[in-house]
Amino acid sequence: METFSVSGQEVLSVGGKAPLFKATTDNGSVWDINKYLGDKFIVVYFYPAAMTGGCTKQACSYRDHRDELSSAGIVVVGISGDKIENLQYFKKAENLNFPLLSDEKGEIAKAFGVPVGEGGSIKRTIDGIEHELVRPVTEKRWTFIVGKDKKIIYKNESVDPEKDTEEVLNFLKQQIKG
Repeated sequence: METFSVSGQEVLSVGGKAPLFKATTDNGSVWDINKYLGDKFIVVYFYPAAMTGGCTKQACSYRDHRDELSSAGIVVVGISGDKIENLQYFKKAENLNFPLLSDEKGEIAKAFGVPVGEGGSIKRTIDGIEHELVRPVTEKRWTFIVGKDKKIIYKNESVDPEKDTEEVLNFLKQQIKG
């Protein structure tokens, strides 16, 4: 069962209001952006597919910098077109420590203006069993930061998965100082 709702505009740029959304997480709970708006910096990053090379590097970098992100008042959420089951495998395999959201219809991505394409599938062996991980849609790798003013303060449409966390932290350090 997918819990899902979105409100927002189709074209999103720096200075625009962040779309309001909630979606089902890897653990089956509902993540709601409203719980963090105005209180935290929110990193919303979209990635193409769980358990693939670049996506794993990007997620592990956010995992490895969690303490630094948290101490700076930053919450991170990763979003893909993967089914919840895929996200559960991904989180377990990589010991991820932040929520992954399922956007099977690409509605959150579209609200942020992120291009959405056809889905796909990959096979991965998890705990000695081969699984086919199917995703209904594939979203482009884009990263956004929602400021405490509830507006988009950062948008990257050309994300380098290995440098994303570093670029986000550097940007936010400048914002916090400024």
